[in-house]
Amino acid sequence: MTALPATDQAIARAAQALARGETVAFPTETVYGLGANALDASAVARVFAAKDRPRFNPLIVHVPDIATAERYATFDATARKLAEAFWPGPLSLVAPKRPDSGIADLVTAGLDTIALRAPDHPIAQKLLAATGLPLAAPSANRSGRVSPTTAAHVETELGDLPAMILDGGPCARGIESTVVRVTGDAPVLLRLGAVPREAIEAVLGSPLPLVQDGTEIASPGQLERHYAPSTPLRLDAADVREGEALLAFGPNVPEGARETVNLSASSDLQEAATNLFASLRALDACGAGTIAVMPIPDQGLGEAINDRLRRAAKAR
Repeated sequence: MTALPATDQAIARAAQALARGETVAFPTETVYGLGANALDASAVARVFAAKDRPRFNPLIVHVPDIATAERYATFDATARKLAEAFWPGPLSLVAPKRPDSGIADLVTAGLDTIALRAPDHPIAQKLLAATGLPLAAPSANRSGRVSPTTAAHVETELGDLPAMILDGGPCARGIESTVVRVTGDAPVLLRLGAVPREAIEAVLGSPLPLVQDGTEIASPGQLERHYAPSTPLRLDAADVREGEALLAFGPNVPEGARETVNLSASSDLQEAATNLFASLRALDACGAGTIAVMPIPDQGLGEAINDRLRRAAKAR
């Protein structure tokens, strides 16, 4: 499938395809998503099949705004506070699903909760407006692989499986949304992402604990191994070994790599997050035996970057 520039005409065609139960890849501010009508179980099944995604791993549903989200989930005061602070934007909220939501059970993996977000991307918002549908949209790649941040990445990953690929250029944020569960007495961080934990804690006025590995999967991004290139990663590398490629960070870069890509020569964590997945893809294609990864500060967006790298580095 050749990607099409996301003109108004192309968006209208994509909306018609979604209404027919087909899948469409489209850009968000985080990564490209593979969208389907979240009310149509057959359409959602096509997403799982295209990605070869395990059915116990729920999807995030994209909506235009808070009012639409509350058709499908029950938001308490904390959920509304977070949505008002960060929507539209890269924060997903896991809240109790309304019994009459109409959302296909496959979207939520049979759970009584649902993950929702309002994307901050004009093309995604135009597509939501054109369809009038909630769109279940995980990243538009094979399950467990590196997430796509350009339309070309989607073409490489999924080929002709989507009915359409809307090309909106590179994604600005470059890593997936942060996911927070708002179903109990206190919110819990389910997935580190493009909204730093500290920013959410500032709104809450309290610490935001991170869910422990091994707990029930309630959102995407909780699988132990995820976001992985084919080439093994060696983390916290202070040097380069023979035959290695190098994922660098900062101004002081060791020499001798087969190929080097610097996430940010100025040590800017937002720039590094934006470049992460595209850089992993580039180094994965260079033929190195291993990708050495320089240390990245584990603070702010660095916490999410390191989460992605750790999961990508897990042994097969």
